[in-house]
Amino acid sequence: MDAVTGYHLDAQVGYLLRLASQRHAVIFQKQMEAQNLTPTQFSTLLRIAEEGEVSQNHLGRLAAMDVATVKGVVDRLRAKNLLRSNADPDDKRRSMISLTEEGEAKIPALKRIGAAITEATLDPLKPAERSALIALLRKIS
Repeated sequence: MDAVTGYHLDAQVGYLLRLASQRHAVIFQKQMEAQNLTPTQFSTLLRIAEEGEVSQNHLGRLAAMDVATVKGVVDRLRAKNLLRSNADPDDKRRSMISLTEEGEAKIPALKRIGAAITEATLDPLKPAERSALIALLRKIS
């Protein structure tokens, strides 16, 4: 610890969140490897499964993506035949995004894999610590 400022990197929230995020990313990649999906693609599919057909703009807000990112993610998932995009009948400028049959069929397995990823990520914690961590992360998100 720095005697003047009291600053110690190992006690900094950003540093610790980055380490936890890196650990989680490794777990995600290993368990999601066969599905060939990125974390953002995974979140996108799950959000559409939860919400049903959504505008591309609304999807971006639901999955915490900016406009440029959501378009690229949707394009890549369309190329994998997991999403479809149609013009909104009420506003032809707006794209409406939904799961294809293949996308819908993947959702149960993705949920199981997602639960296993969460379990592996939180494995070092006791049940009460897991609940507390989730509550605290929601509070600062």
